[in-house]
Amino acid sequence: MRKQKIVILGAGYGGLMTATRLQKAIGANEADIVLVNKNDYHYETTWLHEASAGTLHHDRVRYDVKSVIDQNKIDFIKDTALEVKAEEKKVILSNGEIDYDYLVIALGGESETFGIKGLKEYAFAIANVNSARQIRDHIEYQFATYNTEAEKKDERLTIVVGGAGFTGIEFLGELGNRIPELCHEYDVDFKKVKVICVEAAPMVLPGFDPELVEYAVAHLEKKGVEFRIGTAIKECTPDGILVGKGDDEVEEIKAGTVIWAAGVRGNSIIEKSGFEAMRGRVKVQPDLRAPGHDNIFVIGDSSLVINEEINRPYPPTAQIAMQQGEACARNLVKLIRNKTDLESFNFDNKGTVCSLGEHDAIGVAFGKKIVGSKASFMKKVIDNRSLFLIGGPSLVMKKGKFNFL
Repeated sequence: MRKQKIVILGAGYGGLMTATRLQKAIGANEADIVLVNKNDYHYETTWLHEASAGTLHHDRVRYDVKSVIDQNKIDFIKDTALEVKAEEKKVILSNGEIDYDYLVIALGGESETFGIKGLKEYAFAIANVNSARQIRDHIEYQFATYNTEAEKKDERLTIVVGGAGFTGIEFLGELGNRIPELCHEYDVDFKKVKVICVEAAPMVLPGFDPELVEYAVAHLEKKGVEFRIGTAIKECTPDGILVGKGDDEVEEIKAGTVIWAAGVRGNSIIEKSGFEAMRGRVKVQPDLRAPGHDNIFVIGDSSLVINEEINRPYPPTAQIAMQQGEACARNLVKLIRNKTDLESFNFDNKGTVCSLGEHDAIGVAFGKKIVGSKASFMKKVIDNRSLFLIGGPSLVMKKGKFNFL
């Protein structure tokens, strides 16, 4: 009897969790498992803001995929998925194609610019290891160049962050630590540096506890961050951004660096492959399968799961992607063994912590609000836990965070 073939696209949080759980649950004689990823490494997406600011080396945020998978049970292919041909049960790759019996789409999200002119051309996005490295080098170049010009341009030292959601706020926290170091290294007057956060929504960290948000804003303002709330970016230019609060009033903010951190959408392969989606996210069935496709699971940033309590989608986070990966693996095991009682996915929210720099954070854990060093400690525990769940104690010892004080 022919073995079933499971293909997993993406080695992010959801894809790797699916793969590592499958390799423990399925015997080599039960199914062939193939993991496809465009890089031979996994990167911790939730750490990219640190690498972008330069407070954590980019090599610390990634590890080899082969270091956490059993290569006797999983065939790893380094390639880029381009399109899913659902009717033909195959995936088109950059260097060929691969067929499947069961498919897991766990490709992660992409930056969403909402059609704002100039963002793709002139702004940076905290998207992956290479973009993080580029942002770090660009910011440092602005500081290094400032004192070398006959006519000093203060806008070189202006950094605009578009978006006051999770990524934007965590990046601002890291900048608060990094900028004094850059000023000292390149003999730049700290007072010359401007960090401006522009957010179109009426508040910082929408959906977060207002008391915690107030703490975060006060903390970042002490570090020199200026908030422009309820202000939309109209356009990004080579010299900075154009913002406005209304239709007529437009203001130019000159800046040497613009970071866009205000939107994430699902992977473009979703729409290209003909799946019904909203901004690249498939509203999956309770068992995480794509509607109309009994052999295709969609998890992570490209999936959309409704929080029934508020009738809104859960935000795409590492926590939900990893839990989806575990549930997806269990359902795949059942299908391989010809069982039909697939489980419904229920998100168990363990809490949320938002970092504000090296030793400060805000969050809710076990139903309690925490701030400061306690929240920062919890953030590092969460980071280490994600490493443990995928790679065990050895990965935690190699890549974990232990600077608790």
